Amino acid sequence: MASDGTAFRFWCTLAGFLHGIPIVNRPPYSTYLKLVAVALFWGGTFIAGRLVAQQIPHMIAAALRFAVACALLLPLAWKLEGGLPKLTRSQMQATFALGATGIFLYNICFFSALERMPAGRTALFVALNPIVTALALAALFGERLGARRWAGIALAFTGAAIVITRGDLAGALHDISQSVGRGELFMLCAVCAWAAYTIIGKHALKGLSPIAATTYAALWGLLLLSCGALLELPQFHWQQLGWQTGTALIYLGAFGTVIGFIWYYEGVKAIGPARTAVFNNLVPVFGISLGALLLGEPVLWSMLVGGLLVIAGVSLTNR
Repeated sequence: MASDGTAFRFWCTLAGFLHGIPIVNRPPYSTYLKLVAVALFWGGTFIAGRLVAQQIPHMIAAALRFAVACALLLPLAWKLEGGLPKLTRSQMQATFALGATGIFLYNICFFSALERMPAGRTALFVALNPIVTALALAALFGERLGARRWAGIALAFTGAAIVITRGDLAGALHDISQSVGRGELFMLCAVCAWAAYTIIGKHALKGLSPIAATTYAALWGLLLLSCGALLELPQFHWQQLGWQTGTALIYLGAFGTVIGFIWYYEGVKAIGPARTAVFNNLVPVFGISLGALLLGEPVLWSMLVGGLLVIAGVSLTNR
């Protein structure tokens, strides 16, 4: 087993690789490659989350996820930036809003949906993020997206609709309950929470690095989740935390949170929230693929057709 010093040097080396040089000095393709990698990591969170949601209460699961994340984020912030900066009042309010929306509310809905739906199907709803984000930006901030980007978002949404309804759009219009149940409603709430997180992030990043913003949001979210987890302690036994569940929680905290959130916010800072949110359309593609490979979930023709339309929409929006 490596010594504590060796382990610390390993994490610092990994942190230096992930953080790299300032994003403004990089060629543009690096931003897009990172956002594709984030989509892959987040596609994997639906597999890990499905395993966790069936074993332990949701608040406890989310609190453990962000306990792992904070344990990694705090030394990263110290090593790379000399610690966390002191927040202004507006920054404190913004980072609290980040923690309340993208961490507290999103994770409650995330685990609740995964308890009721297959991982691949749950991941499909992430494709709605760009629609909700773009509409909110247009309605609240008057942001102009342009005809081509709207067309790309519409194309991606069409692909998502095909997958969500399993190719039966007419049937879903006739009886929406056959496509949308409690699990779907929870995931729709998660989509709205993530859209709010994305938009708030644009303002929270003013004067804050992606690592600082993510760390403060994770700390706020962990505080809120821990309060809720206390109510679930009578339902929890440590025997439920087997090696698979523990590994899934570490993945959720390290890849789904630390790496994913920092790279996502680098994207928000570099290309804006609307264009960054479009990359969420790739999450269902990865979620379906990983669900089929790791959990044996079926892959329908509607998933393939819808996935191709989603990719086309992402490409059109980011031309």
